[in-house]
Amino acid sequence: MYAIIRAGGKQSKVSEGDVLDVERLKETGEVVFTPLLIVKKDGTVISDAKKLEKAKVTAEVLGEHRGDKVDVFKYKNKTGYRRRAGHRQTYTTIRVKKITLTSKKKTASKAAGKDKVAAAEEN
Repeated sequence: MYAIIRAGGKQSKVSEGDVLDVERLKETGEVVFTPLLIVKKDGTVISDAKKLEKAKVTAEVLGEHRGDKVDVFKYKNKTGYRRRAGHRQTYTTIRVKKITLTSKKKTASKAAGKDKVAAAEEN
């Protein structure tokens, strides 16, 4: 089973046990993502928004690191205009622990409780 999650404005395909870098998260410990799409092992695709609200992807934060430096250079011909800047993005490394798809079903205890209430009202 795998899921598509959104982290930092980017989407990633993840499955259980995957280690990936996402844009910096301020959380530590455990992070929960709401999936955008889930594909089960048998090929069933779940994309219904109501079902995906109940689903979650749990990940563990492993640490932070800085990415490679990106050089920015602006230049205009014949005017002497030159600007130079740099940027290093901070990334958070996460490990996907679990993809869960929970569905609310009527439990036997709730149904039995309603039957008891109905029987009490009859008496």
